[in-house]
Amino acid sequence: MQLKWLEDFVALAQERSFTRAAELRHVTHPAFGRRIRALEAWAGSPLVEREGSPVRLTPAGEVFLDSAEQIVRTLAQSQEELRAAAGRQAHTITLATGRTLARTVVADWLALQPTLLQSSELVVRTTAMQQAAQMLVQGQADFALLYHHPTLAPGLDTRQFHYLHVASDKLVPVSRADATGAARYPFQSHSPVPYLAYARPLALGRLVEDHLANHRQAPRLHRLVECDSADAVHEYALKGLGVAWLPWSMVHADCKSGMLAVAGGSAMEIRFDVRIYRPKRRLNSSAEGFWQALHAV
Repeated sequence: MQLKWLEDFVALAQERSFTRAAELRHVTHPAFGRRIRALEAWAGSPLVEREGSPVRLTPAGEVFLDSAEQIVRTLAQSQEELRAAAGRQAHTITLATGRTLARTVVADWLALQPTLLQSSELVVRTTAMQQAAQMLVQGQADFALLYHHPTLAPGLDTRQFHYLHVASDKLVPVSRADATGAARYPFQSHSPVPYLAYARPLALGRLVEDHLANHRQAPRLHRLVECDSADAVHEYALKGLGVAWLPWSMVHADCKSGMLAVAGGSAMEIRFDVRIYRPKRRLNSSAEGFWQALHAV
């Protein structure tokens, strides 16, 4: 028996809908159904009436619900007590985010707001955007710093999470500058331009691919390199390998110094926001202080 099966069952009892409960638990509808059936197989009895809507629990399910809720609460409380016993909970803030945001937005916070952490320790966990959101849902992080754009949907339930807008940025197509300061690979070229792409699962990759697929003036590109690191793509552009859509916060200094140049006009830019999310429940005192300080950044 797995803890997540109990958490799934409690969510289903609250939502009375397989669809809404699966969304709340950040799993697909079929996977959620399989987990409920696995719990029923362990229990040796049907727990859910699958006929009709809203979903109802069987008599056995009603009896089992109290135990499931108590187990979930007890384990969550035990985890908090263990963290407190280790002496870190009150002074540690865990932030889940992507590698590029950790390098840009988080670095700016720490450099420009030295009192942001006061006596606390910030633990930054870098991962893919969806995984960062999942860490927040599962209680493995106090905050998740994520991109916000219509193309990207973190799937965080507004009934459970607050967010704060913390930055705006844009992806700009850049390439190595030539001797005149112009882009070595302008989009007006007659031949396809070498394109330094992000791996498709990355949030930035989805932004660029969606933009190119839906833009009438999209340039002719030859996909030369695909990489899952914005830092590496940035380096490839500096080496003169091709054009890359990079965050302006990452490349504006290179463009100012003449190392890089913008390869296309403003129509080729992709604007996006950055949001930080937190649970609505109260966090430890350091995390609450961090949240309040962010409002002044």
